[in-house]
Amino acid sequence: MRLSDFILENLEPILQAWEEFARSVNTPMPTMDAKGLRNHAEFILKVVALDLCNSQTEQQQIEKSHGLAPLAKGESAAQSHALTRLVAGFTLDQLVSEYRALRSSVLRLWLAQGYAADEHQIVDIIRFNEAIDQALVESISAYGQAVETTRKTVLGVLGHDLRSPLGAVALGTDLLKQTEELGSRGKRIISQISTSVQSANQMVNDLLDLARCNLGTGIPVRPEITDLTSVCQSVVDELTVAHPNAQIVFTETGAVTGQFDPPRMAQVFSNLIGNAARHGNLQRPINVTLNGDGTTACFCVQNHGEPIPPSALPSLFDPEGRYSRYSEGKQEASSGLGLGLFIAAQIVEGHGGTIEVESTLEKGTIFRVVLPISH
Repeated sequence: MRLSDFILENLEPILQAWEEFARSVNTPMPTMDAKGLRNHAEFILKVVALDLCNSQTEQQQIEKSHGLAPLAKGESAAQSHALTRLVAGFTLDQLVSEYRALRSSVLRLWLAQGYAADEHQIVDIIRFNEAIDQALVESISAYGQAVETTRKTVLGVLGHDLRSPLGAVALGTDLLKQTEELGSRGKRIISQISTSVQSANQMVNDLLDLARCNLGTGIPVRPEITDLTSVCQSVVDELTVAHPNAQIVFTETGAVTGQFDPPRMAQVFSNLIGNAARHGNLQRPINVTLNGDGTTACFCVQNHGEPIPPSALPSLFDPEGRYSRYSEGKQEASSGLGLGLFIAAQIVEGHGGTIEVESTLEKGTIFRVVLPISH
């Protein structure tokens, strides 16, 4: 019997084998009933059987073996199956295992009827494996896209919803600072709470900015006539108070005025100078410079200490490729860097500028931002 006919005539035992395997998968969700465990399995099998009946060229066979067969219009059964399994708590590994079990069950049941090594049997096995691989590719793709969409949405919602309670805490600490009965110890504790809230607020803002980039809207930049030197000086003053042990030396050659987004550029300066204060050698000064020549503005931050590994530099501004492997439990130059640098790079790019980094033991770590000046 041809494999396509066998599948259509033996759907129930095949589906029963599928259900038994799916029932053995351990997920944090409640156990599904038979309908839920089988969901789109019958439709997947019918698509596979139909594919086996259709003739195909050698090139089509090669494309299908590579998972490159043309996709059906609309959502396929394999794609729908992946989405329902994601909602049911199946991991991607468990989803793939279902297809492995399906492949094994069908071939085992079919070959149990008698294998004569006829040419059509070999062709059917090859075609069947190609069709299952195609369905698997569709499922994996749909699962991955759904996970990515969920991640982006959660980032946006989380960042947005956290702002309200943090705002309430910040307002409360500001009011408590004005209370005379607190005493020196109480005021010190309130000051520490205020500093922590500011840090948490910055993290939330970074999450929102990352969500905007992930969703394709980008970080909004609203340029206006701005004295960049004044913005940088304000950031240096704030960070000098926040990091009393750091020696932040700001050198400027006069006002650098142009079309910039003041809050966003303050974010860039704060990120780069703050990283230098957190990860550099505090026994040596952090050198901050800002100058312009009428057409471009150049901002540099230099700190000394352990250099960033050369292998990490190419992915330093990439939140997905950044070198987190160096930051787990290690207080190195790489520890804690990543999302803030990505956002800084996006802001600089939004201004039409560039950001670069070089890091050696002799020269230290230098971040350089070059921006066009427009009036």
